[in-house]
Amino acid sequence: MTSKMTAAVLYGKEDVKIEKVPIPCLEQGELLVKVHVALTCGTDLKVYQRGYHARMIVPPALFGHELAGTIEQIGPGVHGFRKGMRVVALNSAPCQTCFYCARHQENLCEDLLFNNGAYAEYIRVPRRIVELNTLVIPPHVSFEDAAMVEPLACVLRGLHETGVEIGDTVAVIGGGPIGLMFVHVAQAVGCNVIAVVKRESQIADARRMGAHEIVHTSSVQRPVETVRALSPGGRGADVVIEAVGRPDAWVSATEMVRKGGTVNFFGGCAKGTTVALDTNRLHYSEVTLKATFHHTPDSVRKAFALIAEKKIRPTDYITGEAPLSRLKQVLERMMNRNGDIKTAIIPGQ
Repeated sequence: MTSKMTAAVLYGKEDVKIEKVPIPCLEQGELLVKVHVALTCGTDLKVYQRGYHARMIVPPALFGHELAGTIEQIGPGVHGFRKGMRVVALNSAPCQTCFYCARHQENLCEDLLFNNGAYAEYIRVPRRIVELNTLVIPPHVSFEDAAMVEPLACVLRGLHETGVEIGDTVAVIGGGPIGLMFVHVAQAVGCNVIAVVKRESQIADARRMGAHEIVHTSSVQRPVETVRALSPGGRGADVVIEAVGRPDAWVSATEMVRKGGTVNFFGGCAKGTTVALDTNRLHYSEVTLKATFHHTPDSVRKAFALIAEKKIRPTDYITGEAPLSRLKQVLERMMNRNGDIKTAIIPGQ
């Protein structure tokens, strides 16, 4: 194997370059995985647009975090894995010893270890991720399906923490990959789902994912009132999931929910963003406000099981394929809202 590989390097705001970089050397307990597929993601698009991520990445850095591939090399002290195994390696792992890990809030770990670099021919998987969040892919599961474990794990945890129940009316704001996944999973567990989307192309996607009602914000004057009118008794949704990460959508979410309902601010806004909310409504309507971030080893395994058992069809979200050399063009297409949900980036092409 040569000493260089092709990889995407993020240098700053809308500045990503495809370069030749050294193939990572392995230390104790680490794996080198040959990437067969890396998926684009709304988080990666935000990172590309903003030039950073508050928790995950500081440029210049290798880029991308949803991947599946085969083990190319095994570092000293690795057990349970061998060269050639098909694996999905998650993008983080908790320390298991801090205050938050002891309280089963591993996503808030004080030393949460992140790993980026999926948009590359190879990726080094740190020891902690090898031990906690690297899973062997069954023969009947494709690389594309396996790479969807990370976003699905985040969605599963988000719904669980929000406390949705069978028969709830759930409004999902956002028709991007994560919003559509919330629609898909919420309807699968027996909820009545109202999808709130902005673009025309997202209407068909939301319907395909199982939305019972669709509110196209570009076609109605008062989206909040429209959502409430579609809910039982016009009271508002039992649960509202905000999955776009915009201040105005956060505000709308609090106005769509019923008395005693729950809002999940899942979409992360830009650093320094503030939101003005109606405190009178929140207080006297007993509205619960939550925010869920990331995943845990438990939610990762639940997501992996759903994919392996074919209860979730990840390929429904993959609307295109492109070589690594065209990553920048793919991200620019995503910025232009061209209707793609996710693109499979193939480093070897």
